Amino acid sequence: MTEASFFQNLEQQYDNKLPFVVYSRPINSIIKCWLQKDDVLHETDTFSESGFVFSPFDLEDSAVLLPQSECKHHVLEISNLQIGEIHNSDVKKKSEGQSFHIQLVNKCIAAIENGELEKVVLSRSEEQCVFENPIQIFKRLFNTYKNAMVYCWYHPKVGLWLGATPELLFKVEGQQLTTISLAGTQPYNANGEVNWTEKELKEQKIVTDFLANQILPYTTNTKISDVETIRAGNLWHLKTRLISRIDSKSKLKSIIEALHPTPAVCGFPKKKAKAFILNNEGYNREFYTGFLGELNLKLSKTRNTNLRNVENSAYNVIKTQSNFYVNLRCMQIIQNKAKIYVGGGITKGSVGEKEWEETQNKAKTIGNILS
Repeated sequence: MTEASFFQNLEQQYDNKLPFVVYSRPINSIIKCWLQKDDVLHETDTFSESGFVFSPFDLEDSAVLLPQSECKHHVLEISNLQIGEIHNSDVKKKSEGQSFHIQLVNKCIAAIENGELEKVVLSRSEEQCVFENPIQIFKRLFNTYKNAMVYCWYHPKVGLWLGATPELLFKVEGQQLTTISLAGTQPYNANGEVNWTEKELKEQKIVTDFLANQILPYTTNTKISDVETIRAGNLWHLKTRLISRIDSKSKLKSIIEALHPTPAVCGFPKKKAKAFILNNEGYNREFYTGFLGELNLKLSKTRNTNLRNVENSAYNVIKTQSNFYVNLRCMQIIQNKAKIYVGGGITKGSVGEKEWEETQNKAKTIGNILS
């Protein structure tokens, strides 16, 4: 399929107000789009279906599913997309709530110092005017953020979201589970030198320890990599990879409930941190810090064998693959406004003013795409 026909199908789907998702996984020159045949709203709370799932922060709310069987699928392999000029040069940015956010951070720090919590991820949103077609914005995200899961997701009964998230919640291929611990944030600098503070290293360790403990009942043989520094857009992060083998009796839903939301987007202890967020942030995150990705897609691979009858079904291995990304570095577009979501991890060593500055730096990651 050509680039022109691929995006023509996508534009027609959007013009017809029909659900779709277009996305590309990190370090990947393949763009996929799923075009749902009607505007029916499919939801899941079992995660047993096959499709593309878009889940909210709070699993008390249902995840939206684009069922694999109800969608047309197109694939485009390309390194860079043709895009026009930006038409938002005079865009107005609206960053409010500084006082509220700093007060909220200070309230959180007090709760941590009292021993009620160890870490909480607090977030906010800011608005930016946007007049471009969202598919054009997706193209710019794809060209700009090669080490992220970039996507544009739309359902007429739910809304329109775009993002470029560097964070894998977890990936399953057959019985292998891979998950990523990603925490700590510093602005990118050209010389590539990063001096991580004790606070940031501790924040990273909290996430890694949480993931290792949460997957323990469902997996075996967990291997944990060394901590490394990675770049995501105009930011540096700390990253650790965990790989383990899933027990044959474990259910995907159980693993999702164990891992989501992680301390990287919620806090620790999980239940108390989540309650603090829901009771104090003052707005609904919706799908921000939820997760999205391919759910239970079947892969068929033939084992290498010296036997002549290689078509024998005993030698065909049927695997399912799921890959979920945490919905960070994202925006929700409502009419001509982009609602950009940002947050940061609060621990005992946090300072309210610096946390506000961190959210402003994060907002530029997506906001710069619009201006």
